Amino acid sequence: MANEWEIKSRGDRCTATGRQFADGEYFHTLLFRERDGFRREDLSEEAWQQRDKKPRPFSSWKTKFELPPPPEPEALGKQTAEDLLRRYMEEPGSQHANVRYILALMLERKRVLKPVESKEDHGERVLIYEHRGTGEVFVVPDPQLRLDQIEAVQMEVADLLG
Repeated sequence: MANEWEIKSRGDRCTATGRQFADGEYFHTLLFRERDGFRREDLSEEAWQQRDKKPRPFSSWKTKFELPPPPEPEALGKQTAEDLLRRYMEEPGSQHANVRYILALMLERKRVLKPVESKEDHGERVLIYEHRGTGEVFVVPDPQLRLDQIEAVQMEVADLLG
């Protein structure tokens, strides 16, 4: 008979007192078997000394509390299409023109950006979008991609988004 036990992960504070554990502090973990599975308690050294010895835990151990490492900055691949578009809109030049255009089309399709207008400016087609949530305006030049170029740009965008 397979049992599925859900045991909560280590807490960051004492179950008895509610006091947060300090980095490097030793504490005690107790597992109590109950009808529905196991119950976990994490106790500071003081609470461990003062606890009622009954009921006896199914298992217990002493361990050192260590603060989790700070989260690593998100890699570029974990950004959303919107984050990436914002970033590339701030960069001058046409280096990312193709990617900006595909990202804008993706966000239009997801109904994040609303096309407001398409204009010709000095012989260049410019798409004007409004962000549905914030009202921000995005002016995206159309790089006039040929059909045989689109797949390569889509793959570049997919790699950037992870």
